[in-house]
Amino acid sequence: MSVQLGVLAACIVLFVPMGLAGWHLSRNKMLFFSCALFIMLAVGVHLTPYIPSISNFVSSIAAVKDRDSCISFLHDVIWDFKSSNLRDEIISWGWGESEQVASCEFQKLGRYDASDLLNGSWVVVAGDSHARLIVLSLLNLVLDLEAMDSVKSDLFKRHSDYQIMIDGIGMKLDFIWAPYVRNLTDLFLRFKKERVCPNVLVMGSGLWHMLHVTDASDYGDSVRLLKNSILSFLPVSPELGNDGPIRSPHLFWLGMPVLINAILNTEEKREKMTDKMLAAYEREIYDCKLLRQSGGPFLLLDIHSLSQKCGPRCTDDGMHYYAVVYEAAVQQCALDSGEVYKPDDSESSALTPSTSLRSTKIEVRSFDL
Repeated sequence: MSVQLGVLAACIVLFVPMGLAGWHLSRNKMLFFSCALFIMLAVGVHLTPYIPSISNFVSSIAAVKDRDSCISFLHDVIWDFKSSNLRDEIISWGWGESEQVASCEFQKLGRYDASDLLNGSWVVVAGDSHARLIVLSLLNLVLDLEAMDSVKSDLFKRHSDYQIMIDGIGMKLDFIWAPYVRNLTDLFLRFKKERVCPNVLVMGSGLWHMLHVTDASDYGDSVRLLKNSILSFLPVSPELGNDGPIRSPHLFWLGMPVLINAILNTEEKREKMTDKMLAAYEREIYDCKLLRQSGGPFLLLDIHSLSQKCGPRCTDDGMHYYAVVYEAAVQQCALDSGEVYKPDDSESSALTPSTSLRSTKIEVRSFDL
């Protein structure tokens, strides 16, 4: 930024006197204006770092640009498969090794850092069985193994909501069973009526509609209604809440996974949930401008991209993927909620490196779809 200011100053010093010369000013007057301009601009450029308001403004512009460019690389992950002596493969993932991705310095968050990030927050995840798997991965990030054993039996009750309060970090998490987009719209209307707003909101729905309605146009109409409800709700009014204004939540849209038609577990699914139908449903999401990259309110958690790269080795039923896929999505969600957290040297030791994680399989019968 300082280089750009210097170039601008040089252009002013060069071209303004030329313009003055065009007004037939004397050579002495032109030299006077040139020297005065040069001195003022030189002093301004050199003093800018020492003036907090200007320095912060310049830094904020650079930070926003850097943050936005890094967000676009959050889903640029690579997968690694290694055999083991056990029945399951060891599946690991990490961010790509391109120069652009490396410059973002992404790091996986460990339990300590995730707990610190989510401390005192209210997280709501609403949607179908994939949203339920996101909840599982999120809780696995902040709870120990013993606590997770008790969570799974309650979380995977079919067609049911789930709620947990993690006292150690003051985090409240709600899972709302919402198989259709209209259920998500109703949830937003409930928030508005009750004058409440979560800190982090993850939503996503579409597979139930694809199976039971199979009409992409109707799905698009539902998504547009959802978007309109959200835009009427955000930014949150200062009237909401008892403790003053509430910040707008971090909004994430849970994309649909790749569907491997040949191994879907019912004939009805194989007939209706085709690649063509999936593409039509995803196109409605983009056409409705629901996502941030098209001017909408939601950042996409691109389960489609993650599941496509992980491939058939990461699923048993062609629809629900192993936990490692959702763990990658949760890490990306946490990084964006922390505004693309980039540790300095003193903090980097507390972060968990991109190490291998065993793929976790859950019985297909426990899923809602």
